[in-house]
Amino acid sequence: MNLRTKVVALLAGTMVLTSAGIAYAGEPDTARDGILGITPITQVYTYGQQVSAVAIEYGGTVNPRTLDTGTFSVTDTVYNFRFNPIEDLPSTAERTISRVYTNDEPRTRPDQQAVRGRYVIVELDPADGKGNTVIVSKCPTFLCTVKVNPELPTRVVQRKDVHGQPGDGKGRGPVLARATPKQSRPMTEKPFNLLVDDFRYGSFLSGGMVLPYHYHLPKNVQPGRTYPLMVVLPGHGMGWDGDNTGVQIAADIPATAWLQRSWTGTDEDVIVLAPQNQRVGAAAEADLLNKLIDQFVKDHPVDRGRVYGTTVSYGSQLLWQSMATRPDLWTAGLVTGGFQVSAAQATAIAAAEIPVWITHGVNDHLLNISLGRNSRAALESAYAAAGRTPQQIAELVQYTEYGNEAFSQPDYHAAYGPTYEDAAILRWLLDRR
Repeated sequence: MNLRTKVVALLAGTMVLTSAGIAYAGEPDTARDGILGITPITQVYTYGQQVSAVAIEYGGTVNPRTLDTGTFSVTDTVYNFRFNPIEDLPSTAERTISRVYTNDEPRTRPDQQAVRGRYVIVELDPADGKGNTVIVSKCPTFLCTVKVNPELPTRVVQRKDVHGQPGDGKGRGPVLARATPKQSRPMTEKPFNLLVDDFRYGSFLSGGMVLPYHYHLPKNVQPGRTYPLMVVLPGHGMGWDGDNTGVQIAADIPATAWLQRSWTGTDEDVIVLAPQNQRVGAAAEADLLNKLIDQFVKDHPVDRGRVYGTTVSYGSQLLWQSMATRPDLWTAGLVTGGFQVSAAQATAIAAAEIPVWITHGVNDHLLNISLGRNSRAALESAYAAAGRTPQQIAELVQYTEYGNEAFSQPDYHAAYGPTYEDAAILRWLLDRR
């Protein structure tokens, strides 16, 4: 054995070489892989749920003064079920990091200010269009259903060393985890889904048919007090297919918007009910919906004089039919990008004087603008036949058309987008009695 070989052998016996540095035998290298876990945090924006942040857990309290938006990089899928084929799901790109700070729990802070803790929160810009969580579920016919992806492709790279709090409060502090710029890390923890996780699950059974639903009650329900009920009826693809429970909350904004002042412009507490009908036909679905609402208002503190329906696309068929067959259930409705009301349904709705606001995209590529216009005309004619004045009709039938410029994403069928971004329309609905 030559001298060089002897030296190498001696060193190998006393220390271990690693990609992150040198650790002596018998002394653990706590900085070599100091990330304990990574939690994805999601939020529902106008056009659906996205990964909005990641929470990275370390083995000690992190020094926030050493962090910046270049400490990490995050990649995520470019897939969007509205525009992309499912084959694009594995295609990823870098996310835009908007804020990095520390927290004592794996969730974002509204003030985005660092507090003492072992979690680093990396907030992501939803405007970059990446990190959508809703994917195609099944295509039982030419129409597909969607679900929330159970295996998010979000990945994190730590590009700089992460330091702990220094003992004397000065300097950078000890290294909790060394930079590993060539290591892309997957999510290790269950997602924390803002607002979506606050919904409760229920299942209604009638006549051998099952109707899954999710609902949200105010945090502090006061004894003897009742609350308005918002029934959210989603599009066709969010119907229950046996494998996609809860997607009707995550796929777009109408369910969670009613829990946020930033959307409604009011602090009033609202009960939200989001049924997920199996797609078996509007008449049968509406009948089951009526029975669910009857039972739900018995079981919960609902103000029976304030029960509202809001729809996306296919959900309009359920609301038109339900209002026509059980007008006593409803106070008012909001129909976005929907199907045409029939003459018989319009007559029944007019007889009950149920106010409705209809919105539609001028260039809706799935349901032509004529359907919205015809619904407006049918309701106005029904009211006129019932002897209502033009002024009364104008109050009972509201109508808005949106040009392409109104859509923050170019899905011109998704009229709920510009509708829900207009808090005045949401307040109009809640103000009906």
